[in-house]
Amino acid sequence: MLASYLSAIPLPCVFIGQDKRVLGANNLALTLKPGLVEQRSYILMFRQPAFGAAVEQCLSTKETQRATYLHTEGQQETRYELTCSYITLPEATQPEVKGILVCFQDITQVQQAGEIRRDFVANVSHELKTPLTALLGFIETLQGPAKNDAEARARFLGIMASEAKRMNRLVGDLLSLSRVEEDARMRPTDAVDIRDLLRSVIRNLSEVAKDRLHQIKFAAPDAPVKILGDQDQLTQVFTNLIENAQKYGGETAQVTVTLEEFDWDATLRRAAVRVRVQDSGPGIEAIHIPRLTERFYRIDSHRSREVGGTGLGLAIVKHIVNRHRGRLKIASVLGQGSTFTALLPKN
Repeated sequence: MLASYLSAIPLPCVFIGQDKRVLGANNLALTLKPGLVEQRSYILMFRQPAFGAAVEQCLSTKETQRATYLHTEGQQETRYELTCSYITLPEATQPEVKGILVCFQDITQVQQAGEIRRDFVANVSHELKTPLTALLGFIETLQGPAKNDAEARARFLGIMASEAKRMNRLVGDLLSLSRVEEDARMRPTDAVDIRDLLRSVIRNLSEVAKDRLHQIKFAAPDAPVKILGDQDQLTQVFTNLIENAQKYGGETAQVTVTLEEFDWDATLRRAAVRVRVQDSGPGIEAIHIPRLTERFYRIDSHRSREVGGTGLGLAIVKHIVNRHRGRLKIASVLGQGSTFTALLPKN
């Protein structure tokens, strides 16, 4: 009967008797702890002080206790919240069984979400504090020592305008990221000609490309290529990717945008289009690639700020591509440039 009680609990759980021996465990607990053996002391099975302290306290006071249990498998660490409850199980064929029911609740994702929120607030605060500090410093200078210095006033006002624009870009990207996350579960249903959209983006960026001696090459099918998508968000994706290729691809970088369509894609398991944005820049070290879409992650913070980056662009791109049920892939070889590929379903 004990086994049937434990198997009905949808969490890993272990029952420890008053003699401190393991009397039973459900299959989830056996998966968590494959070496778990009944009738052996729990101390030999779970060698963590917090676990033992919670069980001992529960046995002593018969009051529910909670603790944290860390489980490591390979390089992955899972954090569980333990709940130790003193219970009595009636048995039909033998005297009632008393002991501690220990349940394991996986709180890894909850903890990670909390850490992400804290890091996000800290990063936003830091990103805003730097230009605000500069603005306040220049205002104090203009109100004091440089009050009647026309040359200094003109120079300081220029810097202040630049810092204010930087804050405005950051706030704009934060609002954009918030909107994308809000719409994450709503799949777009509008028909979009991705070929015309890319042509429009490239045309809008062509003047910037000429000023920086950049060339943008575009290769696409002759016929329209339509997918289900959000016109504004997809424009944002490819504007960001092509602008990044221009900004970080070197002074005379060549940017190539390629659009292809497939009747079947093995990754998405459906008809799909693939848009590749390739530059001829210095490339990106492999250690940075997995983290490029993290919020506020920068390879070179100083250079990123110089060219107007907020550290949120690729995070927004990733969320938009995910909303379209697509995939974003990044490949790079040092000295040979980088390729950002957006794979999007057609329907």
